[in-house]
Amino acid sequence: MRPDAAHPCPGDAAVPARSRILIIEDEPLIALDIEDLLLDAGFEIAGVATTLGKALAMISEKCFEAAILDANLAGTSASPAAVALSAKGCPYVVLSGYSTSQQAPDMRNAPLLTKPVDAASLIRVLQDLVPV
Repeated sequence: MRPDAAHPCPGDAAVPARSRILIIEDEPLIALDIEDLLLDAGFEIAGVATTLGKALAMISEKCFEAAILDANLAGTSASPAAVALSAKGCPYVVLSGYSTSQQAPDMRNAPLLTKPVDAASLIRVLQDLVPV
């Protein structure tokens, strides 16, 4: 893991060439599109969580430099995931169909991209969150 990473992973001896991103998205096709986009842009995928429970487990167990967080997971606010990401010191971007003022308070300080997500905007935000 990079020596300047906010949350080093135990056992990481080498510096990875690419940043690992956790995708938290409940729509399988959207998650797959995002995964393909990130891989094409040179990122690694730390995992894909489709439910709040899986997201919380992956946040506590996985090593990653940033996350993409769908604000609403199958009708449930992803606010607990935002809190867990913040507690871990992990930057994240929120994807939503709503404006910043309509977001849960726990997500309002993160960058917001509205759905449908523009690929170039998502890559640019991630590069700002985890400079290489």
